[in-house]
Amino acid sequence: MRATAYSAGSAALVFCAALLTSNLLPASRSLAQDKPDRPPWAQKSKVDSAPSSQPAETDDSQDNAPQRGRIRVNVSLVNVLVSVLDEHNRPAAGLPRESFQLFEEGVEDKIEVFEPETQLPLDLALMIDSSLSAHKEITFEQEAAARFIRQVLRKGDRLSVFAVDEDIIQLAGFSDDVASLQAAVHRLPAGSGTSIYDAVLLGSRSLARRGDDRRRVIILVTDAGETTSRSDFDAARKEAVRSGSLLYTIVVRPVKNESGRNTAGEHALETITDTMGGAMFFPDEVNELDGIFDRINRELRTQYRLGYYPNPRGPANTYRQIEVKLSGKYQVRHRKSYLTGPQ
Repeated sequence: MRATAYSAGSAALVFCAALLTSNLLPASRSLAQDKPDRPPWAQKSKVDSAPSSQPAETDDSQDNAPQRGRIRVNVSLVNVLVSVLDEHNRPAAGLPRESFQLFEEGVEDKIEVFEPETQLPLDLALMIDSSLSAHKEITFEQEAAARFIRQVLRKGDRLSVFAVDEDIIQLAGFSDDVASLQAAVHRLPAGSGTSIYDAVLLGSRSLARRGDDRRRVIILVTDAGETTSRSDFDAARKEAVRSGSLLYTIVVRPVKNESGRNTAGEHALETITDTMGGAMFFPDEVNELDGIFDRINRELRTQYRLGYYPNPRGPANTYRQIEVKLSGKYQVRHRKSYLTGPQ
């Protein structure tokens, strides 16, 4: 494996049926390559930069705790979740505040908040590619995903299940009901295309609607063969940055040889995953999925949380670059930028 780096009553029944059968995105169109000097996956679409539909947000009865606000980029404190791996590629826990340095636009900022093992609850969007090209291994993927759901959810965490093909369909709203979530994974419909950009964009939007006192994570299992998104690379990456989510991408490749498959989607996902601060995995065999899910779970449980007040504060509506440095032989992953709000 190589690693580089979602009551009773007839009205309720009608609502659930509509949620499970509706397509959240209309049939999508191919990206138009209007800048030949850019790689295909970075071309800007000539159609709308974002799909007009958004994933349905279910009213989860188990998730009615008061929320302490939404993520607002104009909040002065900037939070950065940091994953640290040692030289053996294992999560490195117990490092002191003094080991970390944090920079915005090359200027060092004082770390005001430091949690060596953050207790912020998780919101996860588990998104599984159900297109024809990925359907060969779908049964094993479903079983591995079901085991991951049981393993990862702890008190206060919520997870939602999405199917990814030419449309993005939310099969289960954010919940901690393990049995219902596992059942949703086994209801994945068979599709034809693969809409990677739409998945990142809509997954990010769903997570952005959650409370700001939570961690946001997208886990995308796909063959990375982008074919049918209505949104483009730039729109997907911008929405991901705006949401502050982490992206963990597992690329299950039906064809191992690069000359025999479309690698544009892989390159796009590598860029977005790096920007968001997650990790990308390329299992050689589908039976490696359990180990990858376990590694993601362990990493999410050993993350550091750093908070700082930017000085000087950047202009409104601009991208600000973040860098975290660590003394010693460690691999550090974190989101690389955030988008400022109005002053």
